[in-house]
Amino acid sequence: MTSTVPNAVEHADEQQPPITMFGPDFPYAYDDFLAHPAGLGQIPATEHGTEVAVIGGGLSGIVAAYELMKMGLKPVVYEADRIGGRLRTVGFEGCDPSLTAEMGAMRFPPSSTALQHYIDLVGLETRPFPNPLAEATPSTVVDLKGESHYAETLDDLPQVYRDVADAWAKCLEEGADFSDMNRALRERDVKRIREIWSKLVEKLDNQTFYGFLCDSEAFKSFRHREIFGQVGFGTGGWDTDFPNSILEILRVVYTEADDHHRGIIGGSQQLPLRLWEREPEKIVHWPYGTSLASLHEGGEPRPAVTRLNRTAGNQITVTDANGDIRTYKAAIFTAQSWMLLSKIACDDSLFPIDHWTAIERTHYMESSKLFVPVDRPFWLDKDEETGRDVMSMTLTDRMTRGTYLLDDGPDKPAVICLSYTWCDDSLKWLPLSANERMEVMLKSLGEIYPKVDIRKHIIGNPVTVSWENEPYFMGAFKANLPGHYRYQRRLFTHFMQDRLPEDKRGIFLAGDDISWTAGWAEGAVQTALNAVWGVMHHFGGATDPGNPGPGDLYDEIAPVELPED
Repeated sequence: MTSTVPNAVEHADEQQPPITMFGPDFPYAYDDFLAHPAGLGQIPATEHGTEVAVIGGGLSGIVAAYELMKMGLKPVVYEADRIGGRLRTVGFEGCDPSLTAEMGAMRFPPSSTALQHYIDLVGLETRPFPNPLAEATPSTVVDLKGESHYAETLDDLPQVYRDVADAWAKCLEEGADFSDMNRALRERDVKRIREIWSKLVEKLDNQTFYGFLCDSEAFKSFRHREIFGQVGFGTGGWDTDFPNSILEILRVVYTEADDHHRGIIGGSQQLPLRLWEREPEKIVHWPYGTSLASLHEGGEPRPAVTRLNRTAGNQITVTDANGDIRTYKAAIFTAQSWMLLSKIACDDSLFPIDHWTAIERTHYMESSKLFVPVDRPFWLDKDEETGRDVMSMTLTDRMTRGTYLLDDGPDKPAVICLSYTWCDDSLKWLPLSANERMEVMLKSLGEIYPKVDIRKHIIGNPVTVSWENEPYFMGAFKANLPGHYRYQRRLFTHFMQDRLPEDKRGIFLAGDDISWTAGWAEGAVQTALNAVWGVMHHFGGATDPGNPGPGDLYDEIAPVELPED
């Protein structure tokens, strides 16, 4: 069992291919596109060496820049802070460098197959992440309303938790054709996926996650809904998502994005950093040994962008924090979209007005974490009276909400994520310093584990983040509210620029908040590949006939279009 609430159907045929984020909105096989020996496409030789601005050095920007470089273009990456974006791995001052904390993305589902392509490409390894009740998690404690339950599997929890699990399975099956869609996604049956999803989009676009639960007979009990909100499925409680569109949640469960998670050994930020330094074996125009780092002066990206505007010839002019002004035939914007409204002075002419509306309506969720380094994984010690682990992965309705225990072996220093929270729960931490946060967290956990002195094991200062307070992010990730489907469709499909007026082309949006799977690194990769296709097409290039890109197949798999009137 890998989640507190299991999938609605069990798959008897273990030989079925693993599910991928071959999602319902745009069922395109990005993993096949990346794996094809023909590559992602070519541009005319006359365009080789042409500079393309890539704004934002997170995963999406680095993937896009890497693939453009391989085609023979010269990506110029702008980054306001550090390469990696929300793949941010930090150490603890004065501690062993092997001790790290993932301030952003820290767990990745195997359904992220396009992401996995790049993880494999740069030689990174992964291991199971200790989510609640996951096989890699020795034990889980669920603490609600002052009452704690110790469990190694779902069956160890009281009957009411199994009732909640059953209710969620029934709710998905009755309200969202779960098993039918799950089967269609596994079989990559595009026709059937589109049939199911088009009906659900029309039916559920205006519905919240909580409203979807309330509409189900299986969740008629408020107590069941309350427990589900606190404990949820996969990574834990989902009540902070209750106001969001149910379509967002269905995308997660259909693609098993919240199951079987793995963490990147050594930290996720290694992925964009290694891509930055990587010298591709197959590369056009540039000599062997070229990397993104080598194409940038001093091996560093250019600084923050402060202004974007269109200039003569429908080109994109970029001004950076050093006052340097450069003009490009094309640009990819991968930073958080609200940056276009606040940190960067932009011409209205950059995007059609309905796209500006979509950017303005983007809804971001807040998120906070705090980690401490400890001398060893003491939580594996056994309580002499009960024989149980003295401390467990913990889900609670107290301030900490989710506590994760991360170790690299029984005799090595380890790390505790004392608290991982979202939305209102995250805002509660915002005024507090790292040490103040830690004190509140230790008090809460002390009430759950009165015999355990966590403090005596701490060997360094805490590290913390509140993404809503990060100046280049202003939130953790996009989460559509009811009625936002049309806005998301505009942003996701922006790479198809033949449909735009000529004076609105040349700048492409990418990043996980542009994708249908925001908050997942897979969405960052997929939209980067969309933008790469868009730039290639903009320069008169094309894909190999045997490996059509997302734009080539667009008319067959375009997202459902809802009426505007």
